[in-house]
Amino acid sequence: MATEALVMGLFTDENQAVSTVEAIADSPWQLRRVHSPIPSHKLSDALNLKQSMVGWYTLAGGIIGFFTGFIVAAYTAVQWNLIVSGKPIVALVPFFIVGFEFTILFAIFGNVAGLIHQMQLPGFKGLEQYDPRCSGEHFGILASCRATDLEELVTFFKTKGGEIRVFEDSLQPR
Repeated sequence: MATEALVMGLFTDENQAVSTVEAIADSPWQLRRVHSPIPSHKLSDALNLKQSMVGWYTLAGGIIGFFTGFIVAAYTAVQWNLIVSGKPIVALVPFFIVGFEFTILFAIFGNVAGLIHQMQLPGFKGLEQYDPRCSGEHFGILASCRATDLEELVTFFKTKGGEIRVFEDSLQPR
């Protein structure tokens, strides 16, 4: 039975981490996860991540919110049937204000729902292969390989200038 090995390369230099991520993309190994102590546009660009869908959730929430606010205000006005100075019961300008407020409220709800859905929260997977140094000053790059290629991957990380951490529990057959 083939086993899989997980190796993390720890780098203190962002540029070394970026070059390592780019090199792994052209290798037989699989990039599993990248941990960064700071937001890094260089790493994001190197990872070639797809565009987030959270903005679409926010837009959908805002559109739904506008029409919900407008309809709730209009329905309430029709139910009370208060005619003020001969003005129409369903007046557009005041209801647009209510619609605008509902737009903001529902856009926030859509944004939070989008974040939860797109980030697949709550997610506790992947915490087994984490090094606490990645919360301080190290960039962590977790890659997997066949157990027979372990030494080659370790050598690769060392030549790139990283410290190595091999996760021994990953070497167990599954």
